[in-house]
Amino acid sequence: MTTTPSPTPTPPPGAVPATMLLALALCGAIGPFATDTYLPALPLIVDEFGVSASTAQLTLTAFMVALAAGQLVIGPLSDRTGRRGLLIAGSIGTAVAAVVCALAPNIWVLLAGRVAQGFFGAAGVVLTKAVVVDVGRGAGVAKAFATLMAIQSVAPVIAPLVGGAVVPFGGWRGVFWLLGALAAVTAVGVAVAVPESLDPADRRAGGVRATVSGMRTVATHFPFAARVTVFVSTFGVLFAYISASPFIYQDMVGLSPTAYAIAFTVNALGILVSNLAGARLVGRFAPEKLMGAGVAGMVVAIAFLVVVVALSPAGTLALAPVTVGFILLTLSIGTVLPNAVALAMQATRGNSGAGSALLGAAQFSLAALVSPLTGLAGPHSAAPMLAVMGTCAAVAVLAARAVFSRPVRAT
Repeated sequence: MTTTPSPTPTPPPGAVPATMLLALALCGAIGPFATDTYLPALPLIVDEFGVSASTAQLTLTAFMVALAAGQLVIGPLSDRTGRRGLLIAGSIGTAVAAVVCALAPNIWVLLAGRVAQGFFGAAGVVLTKAVVVDVGRGAGVAKAFATLMAIQSVAPVIAPLVGGAVVPFGGWRGVFWLLGALAAVTAVGVAVAVPESLDPADRRAGGVRATVSGMRTVATHFPFAARVTVFVSTFGVLFAYISASPFIYQDMVGLSPTAYAIAFTVNALGILVSNLAGARLVGRFAPEKLMGAGVAGMVVAIAFLVVVVALSPAGTLALAPVTVGFILLTLSIGTVLPNAVALAMQATRGNSGAGSALLGAAQFSLAALVSPLTGLAGPHSAAPMLAVMGTCAAVAVLAARAVFSRPVRAT
């Protein structure tokens, strides 16, 4: 008796190939990884160049500004020239910029290298979203974004740990040699696994005026604007947590820096878990419903944290309830973000590069605004963090209601 071999499972319609998705995930993770990896080395940079801590921290600020600005340039440009060439050029440019940083003879060369690293790194951040929209269709887009964010969410979690492991052996320059090697590997991965995704017939013609017009069209397109507002405001909640968590855990709960790092990692796993779960659930539930459930969960988590703070003695918090609240928060955020970005990008077909650029620029701009606000009342108060979270969550709720009122339409 002969047996018929079971057929190889076929991917769902509109799915993004796994090898391409992995290459895109690595490409998009370079920016966040380069943001945090060298943070443990900042004191060494201060000592070697004889500069103040604030001057050394300019290398981080300059990187973030260049990362946001680069997206506004590279995203719309890719709508005219295609994605693949810019992705490869961005990875190579990031590698070269890392070498410049590793060989920097003074703080100003290091600063210039970080600006270049941020600008070229923006290609991976902005174009990975555009490629997914070019290739994927329907639920495949949301599934791809969930998987993409699950992989990329690991980068900011392990980056400081990797930096802390490299610095004792290679110093702060060793961190940049590592970043250069990773960017070079990423360039090879893109060259091998990511074909050109934007058909020449779908590319936009014209120069700067056409680019600005395309960005204006996307920005004023209601379905896109509503979905981006959900994404950006939810990211604001996340960044409020990230900015305030060192003070919450160390100054109010009383953890050591090492214990805080462990607590932060445990909480960050909430985003990873919900991203992985979302990649499976998106085939059963519409992305809008998953996003709405995540927004509701986020509101519940913030309300829980408000109660915890209100019932705690002034300036102190207990570890268990705070951690429960933060885990509920990260699980909810990890459900909102991939579905919101998938829905937003689906509303930009024909202008995906411009849409991704606007999304990224708004995301990092809000993060820059949120960070200082969470510390307005000092290290022993959680009130500013909760106020920022509550405001961002309220905006997310209103925007989510608008999402359900309008179906997705491409620009």
